[in-house]
Amino acid sequence: MKNGGTVMTDHELVEQARSGNDEAFQDLIEKHYRTVQKFAFQIGVHRTDVEDITQDVFLKVYRSLSSFTGKTLTTWLYSITLNAARDHMRREKRQRRNVEVMKGKQPAKPYAELGSREASWELHDMLLRLEEKYRIPLILHYFHDQSFKEIGDVIGKSESAVKTRVMRARRQLKKEWEKVGVEA
Repeated sequence: MKNGGTVMTDHELVEQARSGNDEAFQDLIEKHYRTVQKFAFQIGVHRTDVEDITQDVFLKVYRSLSSFTGKTLTTWLYSITLNAARDHMRREKRQRRNVEVMKGKQPAKPYAELGSREASWELHDMLLRLEEKYRIPLILHYFHDQSFKEIGDVIGKSESAVKTRVMRARRQLKKEWEKVGVEA
């Protein structure tokens, strides 16, 4: 990430990577790897699949560096991660459905194998129960410090639509928390 003793910006790293500088691309990965992992997990990718999704995201980033338009890199990464996670979850759902048809059983509750009753797991499960149109903006805003405008860029909605979705998501989560006896 150093260029003559100074830290390069994301834009500079992208430009260097476009020019074939593998070290610059590696620096981009190192800088944003954890963010992609965290976002993938938060939007519903099972913890055992997060690593695969993250690697898939950076492979897609590498292949499409030339199409990067200059918006913020994190916004672009969130969009790619969201699409990769959706694709993965659709494949998983299809596979589970096929297995369940063969077994004649209902799918297990997420995280049941953990036996965890911690509030963080409960919150994670509650987030996963939100409709995607509410879950994604809420996660990006509160867990990734994205502005409503930046979230709008990721999901293709207006800033006011994003604000409304975050407000509705908060309201739904509050109701869920109250049902389990936690004051919000």
